[in-house]
Amino acid sequence: MTEIRDALPEDAARIAEIYSYYVNETAISFEYDAPDSAEMESRIRETSSEYPFLVLTHDGKIEGYAYAHRFSARAAYRRSAEVTIYLDRHAAGNGFGKSLYASLEERLKPLGIHNLYAIVMYPGEGSVEFHEKMGYRIAGKLTDAGEKFGKLWSVVYMEKHI
Repeated sequence: MTEIRDALPEDAARIAEIYSYYVNETAISFEYDAPDSAEMESRIRETSSEYPFLVLTHDGKIEGYAYAHRFSARAAYRRSAEVTIYLDRHAAGNGFGKSLYASLEERLKPLGIHNLYAIVMYPGEGSVEFHEKMGYRIAGKLTDAGEKFGKLWSVVYMEKHI
């Protein structure tokens, strides 16, 4: 059985475990050091105070998470949010990402959010294609924006209006 619910502080260890693969093994995340469960718990609490932070469980195990956060500190951007999603690397292709993003969008609408932005590594291991299937479009490209593993990586800003 699959369920999507709000992330809880006790989910932090599993969320950190999922995310650590992307930090340590890929350039999908531009972080260099994977956060531990205490740091992830802090991120869950901080994000959840203003925006949804969701987990997807399948047969009782967390298989992915998605959250939104402020796009910019300037008040004029209050109708916009940046979104992030990560799935367990073995859980891709099960429709979990689609379900998480759909739930996240439904939770953001009552908050008055109209514009969603995702920053995606480019070219990037299926992330651009996933976001396009979810209705996002490329709004701009930042060439060689980040350095990881001794290489420069570009990113694209993708946007969706809900």
